[in-house]
Amino acid sequence: MRIFAIGRNYAEHIQELNNERPAEPVIFTKPDTAIIRNNGPFYLPDFSKDIHHEVELVLRISKEGKNIEEQFAHKYFDAIGVGIDFTARDIQQKLKEKGLPWDIAKGFNGSAPISDKFIPVNEFKDLANINFKLEVDGKLKQQGNTSLLLFSFAYIISYLSKFLRYAQAI
Repeated sequence: MRIFAIGRNYAEHIQELNNERPAEPVIFTKPDTAIIRNNGPFYLPDFSKDIHHEVELVLRISKEGKNIEEQFAHKYFDAIGVGIDFTARDIQQKLKEKGLPWDIAKGFNGSAPISDKFIPVNEFKDLANINFKLEVDGKLKQQGNTSLLLFSFAYIISYLSKFLRYAQAI
């Protein structure tokens, strides 16, 4: 299994990192070795001095598909979980400055803890209005709402399916 992640999908985060607002989703992946399950430990890597973390929603793909129309994209995921996207920002910045891919800054071992529990999609009243947050030691570090996404779940699934065939995951 690997994770297809979307970068620059929140206007506020784009501004915070002084990035350009994309016209299409910015896609990066995390390999299976990045995934931490069952509340396993995360260890700060020794190759970076600047590890950032962001809370993310994780869609569980439940059906194979290719060239999925946006109006039917909801049929291709069945549950939503929570994950953390760890990034070695110092490594990422060096690679970006050289115009190189930044896979190692995003996909290093353990950089993608995901929740054990996934909530069935039908338990959400409105997928375009889901609140989520990250607390560390009881202190709020980040909060978000899917209403602030630049690209909706449906658009992202449709967009990705032009290039990749979805296969059932987890």
